[in-house]
Amino acid sequence: MKTQEIRMNFRRLTVLACAGAAALGMALPAAAQAQPWPTKPIRFVVPFSAGGANDLMARAAAEGASKVLGQPIVIENKPGAGAMLGTDVVAKSAPDGYTFLVSAAGVVSNSMIRKSVPYKDSDLVPVAMIGLAPSVIVAPADAPYKDLKEFVAASKKGQGLHFATAGTGSTPHFVEGLLEKDHGAKLDVVPYKSGSESITAVLGNQVDATSEASIVVLPYIRSGKLKALATTWTQRISAYPQLSTAMEQGFDDIRIAHWAGVHAPAGTPPAILDKMADAVDKAMKDPATVKRLKEMGIEPVGGDRAAFVKFVDEERARLGAVVKATGMKED
Repeated sequence: MKTQEIRMNFRRLTVLACAGAAALGMALPAAAQAQPWPTKPIRFVVPFSAGGANDLMARAAAEGASKVLGQPIVIENKPGAGAMLGTDVVAKSAPDGYTFLVSAAGVVSNSMIRKSVPYKDSDLVPVAMIGLAPSVIVAPADAPYKDLKEFVAASKKGQGLHFATAGTGSTPHFVEGLLEKDHGAKLDVVPYKSGSESITAVLGNQVDATSEASIVVLPYIRSGKLKALATTWTQRISAYPQLSTAMEQGFDDIRIAHWAGVHAPAGTPPAILDKMADAVDKAMKDPATVKRLKEMGIEPVGGDRAAFVKFVDEERARLGAVVKATGMKED
């Protein structure tokens, strides 16, 4: 072979080798980016203070889901502005699967009743149901009515009864709205800043009743400091099965609970949403978790993403009807 041909072949091989190295160099970052999600810790933003029903459900879900996903899930409490502060953080976060909202009814109702909401409902998408703490309608221990039926009947006499809420659009406010709208209850709403303040008011006989999460009121009921009139979910509370539901007492539409779910920023890849939903579902079916939550008065739910989407859509329609009928708006 001539010297000139050898040199030309050498040049070709050199060019091909360089091209191959360049292609390999370009492929390495792409391969790194294609690693299965998740590859780092995940953040659950809880828009309430630590220790409440939403926070407790968030921690149980995070603990179980992190085992399934193989990455830590960090709880970040960001309370304030009727849960809008924490919700806004997630709504404006990158849709990369590393920031999720532990949602509650406010994610559905805030835009209906608040004067100003810093995000759009469409900025968030439902991912998974965690669980719920059934609401319980309670009265002072010495109240003359023994159940919800007698309470509503008593409210229709004279000037009515006083019903404490945790503020405009809170779960107790919706319970009051349903009793007023569909059952003719004559109730004067007394708004407080929190559910704990409402309970204090009932304990002190400053108001006639309120509705709060089972996890909050069960200790007072068991000790005889509060009288339970009904639970407002579709089934009796596992930790206190002797209490009948409002539906069993003839209030078929009284179906409301303090629920917790997971929402993600819009645009998060569907594969990530499905994987998170599956992890939360497995967490809520873990026997130890189920036992621990039920003993506190919390009912684990779980389920797939489609089931939670359906639940959120139904909540939006149902609560929207109450808002419209009662004129429920932020002052």
